Amino acid sequence: MRRIHVIGIGAGDPEQLTLQALRALRGTDVFFLLDKGEVKSDLSRLRRELLDAHLPAGTYRLVEARDPERDRGAGGTAYAPAVGEWRGARAGIYERLIAGELGEEETGAFLVWGDPALYDSTLGILEEVLARGAVRFTYEVVPGISSVSALAARHRTGLNRVGRPVQITTGRRLAEGFPEDVDDVVVMLDSQQAFKRYADDDVDIYWGAYLGTPDEILDSGPVAEAGPRIERLRARARERKGWIMDTYLLRRNPRDR
Repeated sequence: MRRIHVIGIGAGDPEQLTLQALRALRGTDVFFLLDKGEVKSDLSRLRRELLDAHLPAGTYRLVEARDPERDRGAGGTAYAPAVGEWRGARAGIYERLIAGELGEEETGAFLVWGDPALYDSTLGILEEVLARGAVRFTYEVVPGISSVSALAARHRTGLNRVGRPVQITTGRRLAEGFPEDVDDVVVMLDSQQAFKRYADDDVDIYWGAYLGTPDEILDSGPVAEAGPRIERLRARARERKGWIMDTYLLRRNPRDR
């Protein structure tokens, strides 16, 4: 039976790799890497550097495939179908890689940024591959340090306050308003910078981009003051690198509920 490791490798810092992840790396024969193109070549390079740092040369194989393009402009009712189509295309690639590149007694691995359980599609796609029935395998998941944990650590703050909940959501959902009865919100996947709508409220932001990498950028403060700075930092970083991965915590003063 083929085996698959889904390994959380942290938010970017090679030292965030856990001992459990290291053991899984050393027990892997073939690593599958989806290339996101020239613009995001940094992501592939960091994965290779991680493998080079922890595994002797010649002890594993690296198999690459091109990641399918996703319709980033789809919104409203078209959003879910666009994501479903992209995941289906990825499932086809995973199926081909596992069936064609992994021997019956071998172990393959997908290296996942942060933690595989948080806004990542790998687990769902592997389940879709299994449901198709063309290739059989077992898989295990190794948790990693998420960008959310890294963000809180870098800003030296907790994610929630005493006796209060914290919610993790997307920029798309935050644009509709703060979640009900929640004052601490972690926001991911926010290409539109939804925090700007709270510039007139008593809300603080703790923001970070490229967390754990040499390009890491941090800023924090009231949205009214830090928001314009973050917009400028974000625009310059995106222009320089061609892509950006960022997340932030919004903290609302309870009296504004």
